[in-house]
Amino acid sequence: MKKINNIHLIVGARPNFMKMAPLYKELSLYQDRYKPLIIHTGQHYDEKMSQLFFYDLAMPKPSAYLNVGSGTQGKQTARIIERYEDVILAADKPDLVIVAGDVNSTIACALVAKKLQIPVAHLEAGLRSYDERMPEEINRVLTDRISDILLTPSVDANDNLIKEGINPEKIHFVGNIMIDSLIGHQKKAELSGILYKLTLNQDESYVLVTLHRPSNVDEYNGLKMLLTSLVEIGKHIKIIFPMHPRTKKNIQNFGLSNYVNTSKNLIITEPLGYFDFIKLEKNAKLILTDSGGVQEESTYFSVPCLTLRENTERPITITEGTNQLVDLNVESIVNNSLEIIEGKVKIGKIPEYWDGKTAERVVKVLDKWFEKRDIATESTESTEK
Repeated sequence: MKKINNIHLIVGARPNFMKMAPLYKELSLYQDRYKPLIIHTGQHYDEKMSQLFFYDLAMPKPSAYLNVGSGTQGKQTARIIERYEDVILAADKPDLVIVAGDVNSTIACALVAKKLQIPVAHLEAGLRSYDERMPEEINRVLTDRISDILLTPSVDANDNLIKEGINPEKIHFVGNIMIDSLIGHQKKAELSGILYKLTLNQDESYVLVTLHRPSNVDEYNGLKMLLTSLVEIGKHIKIIFPMHPRTKKNIQNFGLSNYVNTSKNLIITEPLGYFDFIKLEKNAKLILTDSGGVQEESTYFSVPCLTLRENTERPITITEGTNQLVDLNVESIVNNSLEIIEGKVKIGKIPEYWDGKTAERVVKVLDKWFEKRDIATESTESTEK
């Protein structure tokens, strides 16, 4: 009888949900060989944000919820390690743990699995900003180093891994799984009433903003500079700003609330569900972001994007897509934004394998990997007899 492989799919923060939802759906089609189980670390500690994405993406209730909440890098990572190890030791070990992206949940669960001799697959492997000041960069590099299966979203990611001495046999170019979610949910997103809720006309121009990275929102001067830029841009066009809990908290703590309260064109919203956010992305005149995933989504929708960071681990969104890096000062952010608003738009293209079929390719990779493992196991058992 063919073995059914238990696979843990780790989610913790917003980007993980969009990456794991299509993979869960695809693995569930093959119940004769796979049993996918969602493990939610609770790193995305805003309950509303978490529930919205689970509901919108039709994901099942997690098999385990670690409820780690917020905290410093060290404390949060340590809680995930401790609690995920407890989950594994309390039941049968999974046959594979799949982690995605670069959040604390990614490296923490990969470490637990590897030390318990459980194979690890890294979805979205090989991305590099080469900026070790970013916690995410450290998470990416370390996770790739200990993973058994490296599932890359772009050819440059393959090149990065090979340069680092990773065995090419572990590397598999499967494409961008975030796009699977986008394509799979576009029809539902079109039905979103978010434009009406925000009193925006169907053809009314607006800028969409997301800010959440510690390098942007955890320091007074940097956050003040970004808010000043938004106020200036808001003199020319409406700005929609779904505010991350971290950003909201720091604006209040730093005494910067007047920047968001006095500009009538700056529309602050609570965190939005997936469908509402897609609708806003697709119809935006411009997107300002520090999010990796939003860089990719804007490229797919051919919407101009200015990334409010010194670098990006997704250079393909610049070389092929509609993304641009912008210097982190008021003059640069405002001038570049106004140029785009006035029609000076970069034309991009959709990169290879951003086609909605990445989850299918991942399962084919897993099929071959498990087949090879089973043959090796049978050979070992035969030799021992």
